[in-house]
Amino acid sequence: MMDEQTNDSGKILTEEVESVTPPPRARVDLDALEAEAPAAQPARKPDYLDGFLAQRPQAEAAAGEPGGEIYEGVITALKEIFDPEIPVNIYDLGLVYGVEVADNAHVVVTMTLTTPHCPVAESMPGEVELRVGAVPGVGSAEVNLIWDPPWDPQKMSDEAKLELGML
Repeated sequence: MMDEQTNDSGKILTEEVESVTPPPRARVDLDALEAEAPAAQPARKPDYLDGFLAQRPQAEAAAGEPGGEIYEGVITALKEIFDPEIPVNIYDLGLVYGVEVADNAHVVVTMTLTTPHCPVAESMPGEVELRVGAVPGVGSAEVNLIWDPPWDPQKMSDEAKLELGML
């Protein structure tokens, strides 16, 4: 092993040594640690998430509410409809502004399109109505196409932004 140093003239001086003793290894005396543990460390408080994570919903969500069978079925159906110009489904694209399920299983979907001049402006609402109407438990479906507020890319989900390379 070589040890390098510099003298006043700028020359590097070297010193050769036979061996270097390794540094001492860290040792933990477990007996001493256990003897000090009760006084040194306070008892650990119970984890505050234990009770929260063990909780279950008090009652099943109604079929038309978020988490309900019909509502979730409608969302799944909407996620199967893709915009023909953008390879993302209309739900993650942010085109669906609302889904309402009435007590009589009448579903109203409020949505928009990326632009009023969209080539599927005439056919997309009809396709949404057919797909939502085919969800088990849906009595009838209605689509309200609105233009205010206008769609903008900020309405997209993070998954859609990632798919389009915007994240």
